[in-house]
Amino acid sequence: MQSTFVQLLLEHAAKRPNAPALREKEYGIWQTTTWSALAELVKALAGGLAAAGLQRGQHIVVIGDNRPRLYASMLAAQALGAVPVPLYQDAAAAEYVFPINNAEVAFAVAENQEQVDKLLELREQCPLLQRIWYDDDRGLRNYSEDGLDSLNSLIAYGQNHNAQHASFFQTEVAKAQPHDVAAMFFTSGTTGNPKGVVHTHNTLLDRARAGADFDKLGPNEEVLAYLPPAWIGQNIFSYAQWLACGYVVNCPESAATVMIDLKEIGPTYYFAPPRIFEGLLTSVMIRMEDAGSIKRRMFHYFMDVARRVGPQLMDGKPVSASDALMYRLGDLMVYGPLRNTLGMSRVRVAYTAGEAIGPDLFNFYRAIGVNLKQLYGSTETAVFVCLQPDHEVKSDTVGVPIAGVEIKLTESGEILVKSPGLLKEYYKNPKATEEVLTADGWYHTGDAGFLDHSGHLKIIDRAKDVGRIMGGAHDGAMFAPKYVENKLKFFPFIKEAVAFGDRREKVCAFVNIDFEAVGNWAEKRNLPYAGYNDLASKPETYELIRECVEKVNADLAVDDKLAGSQISRFLILHKELDADDGEMTRTRKVKRGFINDKYQVLVDALYGGKSEQFIETQVKFEDGRTGKVSATLKIDDVKTFPSVKQAA
Repeated sequence: MQSTFVQLLLEHAAKRPNAPALREKEYGIWQTTTWSALAELVKALAGGLAAAGLQRGQHIVVIGDNRPRLYASMLAAQALGAVPVPLYQDAAAAEYVFPINNAEVAFAVAENQEQVDKLLELREQCPLLQRIWYDDDRGLRNYSEDGLDSLNSLIAYGQNHNAQHASFFQTEVAKAQPHDVAAMFFTSGTTGNPKGVVHTHNTLLDRARAGADFDKLGPNEEVLAYLPPAWIGQNIFSYAQWLACGYVVNCPESAATVMIDLKEIGPTYYFAPPRIFEGLLTSVMIRMEDAGSIKRRMFHYFMDVARRVGPQLMDGKPVSASDALMYRLGDLMVYGPLRNTLGMSRVRVAYTAGEAIGPDLFNFYRAIGVNLKQLYGSTETAVFVCLQPDHEVKSDTVGVPIAGVEIKLTESGEILVKSPGLLKEYYKNPKATEEVLTADGWYHTGDAGFLDHSGHLKIIDRAKDVGRIMGGAHDGAMFAPKYVENKLKFFPFIKEAVAFGDRREKVCAFVNIDFEAVGNWAEKRNLPYAGYNDLASKPETYELIRECVEKVNADLAVDDKLAGSQISRFLILHKELDADDGEMTRTRKVKRGFINDKYQVLVDALYGGKSEQFIETQVKFEDGRTGKVSATLKIDDVKTFPSVKQAA
């Protein structure tokens, strides 16, 4: 069954005209857009864009949070055969220059004043950018920039255009073919300029349907769209699968109200990267620490029951009658209220992806009755490559290849994928396209991993990042930095970590503490602190983090492949790693090479045997100003353990 996004929209509008398609919370009240109303809005916007000169094959950037009229703008562009390019709404203005110029963008749709200001700032650097339309007019009434107008005006122009050209919209929609380009997503650009990943209607919708079939998704699902639309993960869940299945997508009022909105909507289908699940659990544990002693004891007692029994029940395995009874009692008193507090009381399927999730964190959600699973995919594969089947969920794998997917491994352990969802190309970058797509249709993922005995895929690290220890007791041993970093981040006190060790005799690491979790821990111990830097530098904090690092080392020691990746020395950074400072991507992946260069003096101090090192760093504040922060950082040695192989 092949079709385009707009054809699917029109099918839903014809079959279920009054069914809700989108909801948006505005001023505390949920506003519903039906499928028929959405189709009329898309038709009007398409007429307006055509009247403004948008041509088939041209690109149009869309910048903002998840908003019904921004979704409609993307559909309107696709109706004309144009290509929407969503960009990250929290990016600095300078980050838009390359995508806009690379894609030769003349038209943009922005959510609000913040996004408009960034686009206006770029006009000299982006001479092709002529027209900008905005959704929310707050703060923009007195703007008189050439080419700047509201979506309301565009809709009015479109209605006039369509009145004069009665069959225009239907004619344009009929021209579209499934193999036409539907959207372009720019990669994070961890090692240089981002690349425009070109996808067709067919690649995106094929994977959307494959994922929907896998989990039996239908029109009755409720989804909360709160992650950036520029991230293909959010785009697949709340755009491609939305149109493939016809379920309801709910748009929160703001980032600050997501938790409240989550509880009000009670989604049945939920998606979040591990950091969201970590944040939710951290907030729960902090609140539990503040609860009375009876509540705390009850919580910990029933959580012990949940950890022992919950995953077995979730996997459909039998448990004793007494365990089943205690779990039901725990569900009544603890797990049910906890799911409700987290907004997950109705979740039927929940996925996490983007980064590895800690087994304790993963098992916590499954233990309390949330069907949390892992998936594997990327921008280039239209997300869905491997998914975890119900009753076959493992904390250390990312599932099995789903319908249409083939996987094979190179001799070096790199994962190759063949799938109907593979990118068409990298835009204007044939060299990069040739590097990842073989002549016979295999995509080089750049990830290292293997299939276990049950056919589940296990990811070790990025293939290019897997290195070797040189010298010392573990000479020649594998070094997998991301694997080590994720193990560190499994602890609630550690927010980010960066590991070094390739071609060195030992592994060292930078650590970012989780300010909220460590701050709460400090307050319980009457430990005063004055901000992040002060808390991070305290001896008690170093002792806390050292215990976490040593637990990671103990785990690594029993892994015969990665025992050499144990951490010998670490320091706690004086500032949080930040995308605005170039240290992370907008999807919160660390730019390891950039960090190595920026903090070379700290890396040298770690490997030079120093016990402390002064550092001064330039930072960018939220209001756009720049400044400097400085500190003398302590460097700690950590206990390492003999590997199982050595002990034997």
